[in-house]
Amino acid sequence: MLEALRKYTQGWMAKIILALIVVPFALFGIDSYLNQAGGQVAVAKVDGHKISLQEFSNSVENARNYMQSQGQKVDPAMLESPAFKQSVLDGIITRRLVESAIQDYRFKISDEQLSQHVLGMPEFQTNGKFSEETYNQLLTQNKLTPAKFEQSVRKDLAVQQVRDGLANLVFMPKKVAEQSLMSEFEQREVTVVDVKAADFINQVTVTPAQVQAYYNQHKTKFIAPAKVKLQFALLTAAGLMSQVNVTDEEVKQFYDENAAKLQGDEQRQASHILIGFSSSATPAEKAAAKDKAEGILKQVKANPKSFEKLAIENSQDTGSASKGGDLGSFGRGAMVKPFEDAAFSMKVGDISNLVESEFGYHIIKLTGITGESSDFASVKLKLKAELLFQKAQAKYAELADDFGNTVYEQSGSLDPVAKKFNVQVQTSPAMSKEEITKFFKSDRFASLVFSDEVLKEKRNTEAVEVSPNNLVAGRIVEYTPEAPRSFDEVKGPIETLLKAEAASKLAQQKGEALLADLKTGKAVNADWITPVTIDRRNAQGLSDGVMKHVFKVSSHTLPAYYGFNETNKGYTVIKVIAVTQKLKDQPDVAERAFKAYQAALGDEMSHAYVGSLKAKKDIQFNAKVLLSKTNE
Repeated sequence: MLEALRKYTQGWMAKIILALIVVPFALFGIDSYLNQAGGQVAVAKVDGHKISLQEFSNSVENARNYMQSQGQKVDPAMLESPAFKQSVLDGIITRRLVESAIQDYRFKISDEQLSQHVLGMPEFQTNGKFSEETYNQLLTQNKLTPAKFEQSVRKDLAVQQVRDGLANLVFMPKKVAEQSLMSEFEQREVTVVDVKAADFINQVTVTPAQVQAYYNQHKTKFIAPAKVKLQFALLTAAGLMSQVNVTDEEVKQFYDENAAKLQGDEQRQASHILIGFSSSATPAEKAAAKDKAEGILKQVKANPKSFEKLAIENSQDTGSASKGGDLGSFGRGAMVKPFEDAAFSMKVGDISNLVESEFGYHIIKLTGITGESSDFASVKLKLKAELLFQKAQAKYAELADDFGNTVYEQSGSLDPVAKKFNVQVQTSPAMSKEEITKFFKSDRFASLVFSDEVLKEKRNTEAVEVSPNNLVAGRIVEYTPEAPRSFDEVKGPIETLLKAEAASKLAQQKGEALLADLKTGKAVNADWITPVTIDRRNAQGLSDGVMKHVFKVSSHTLPAYYGFNETNKGYTVIKVIAVTQKLKDQPDVAERAFKAYQAALGDEMSHAYVGSLKAKKDIQFNAKVLLSKTNE
């Protein structure tokens, strides 16, 4: 039953893809998943249809559980990273778009297609054949009716039909593909010699007249940008932390509510024997199941080595019974709570008493422990700091609009906002627009500073959120307009530039002469590097410039030579000594590469298709919600 206990959809139920890509959550768990995905706050909207914070949080949690089930160590910081969250959200959006397209294009799965798929599902088979009894039992235990289950399977198959259809659109003649792959997997043995411009600097003389002439011809290059000195006031969540408080009781409550995420990366490996009962079982049926389970438990206690054999013979979890009850590794939050509590209280080799869950009675054998656990004491200070910041974020959100209104309504000074919100008015050094953009990390704020309203009318800027939880408003206290730089300010850099250009020309002349001699077969004395064998993915220490040109060199006659100039750096000569076709004598590798090439083209087609769907829809993101803590 997909090991019957997994609370979150995984395995054959969609394999919880990290980025969720196209396949929707389906099969067992889909109804409970969707029922939970309510909530008032939208992380995004697709043509006005909300993607709730609850649905997004569930998707993040599903991804975490899947990675843990695969034995991966899950870094909580990674789960909170913007890149990870964006990938999860993109997956949800993509799923919504594809499902919408399925409806628009009226894709249909026939009863025959559905029947063949369900009959072939290994989870419903006993002794290699479809078992209606197993089918009904699994659906009942997962609180699904056949109609609901088959509806979700139809949806999955329709999505798969779209994906397969896109893949079938990809056609590349094998001969063309083989030529591309031969080039892609080609290896070249090469060496290079650099004629460096720096070696010619001492041979170059630049006169004051040349420097003056360059300055006169390029004065527009030497304009000092306009600069302003700012007063600015910041409202930040970090700055509000001193105004909030978190009690030890709140920390403990938070720990208890989020134990699955906070108790380290410890993984448990266990086997179990399940004697199940349905959610509608009568007291008599439950009693019968318990009697049977107790009888098996006595046998296991008497002979622990018989556990695997008894699981194969008796366990009603078809997903694990054939493996002697082995459930693999799992972390906290992956199993239903009674099972988890028992498994995480056991020592390796222990066999539990009967554990009752919504699925039935379990006999658990703990077979392994990996990773480390974290108790409350070890994470208390960290949690307190996180909760303080969460409260500060909430207070920041409460004050942000009022801060902005005060800045606007009393635009002649920042003192009123500083006094009202207990923030400091700070003064910057003189900065250009570019420097303000870098300092505050905001193009918008820099543009407002240099707007007529702020620059000429001496008003405050509007309050700008320059980064999450950081709101700034400013005003100009001193302005210096742009002006030409004097000759004395720039004559040194000009002289350096002119020397570099002249040295580069000398290096190019020597390099081109060297290349000409090599192509005519003359013996030359050059400082070649030790030859290296490269391919398109392995540069073996060669520069980007060399890698850009080396595979363009014709290999009809070897050795082959090629040269190129890099501005003010010098001239490089490439020597191609030998060329090897990696795939020529490896037909099995060539075939795998061809299939991977076709798959990559299919993926690109899918990506382009999803891009076209996105272009037709109005997709809006709530960045503030997306960047907040998932468990807020």
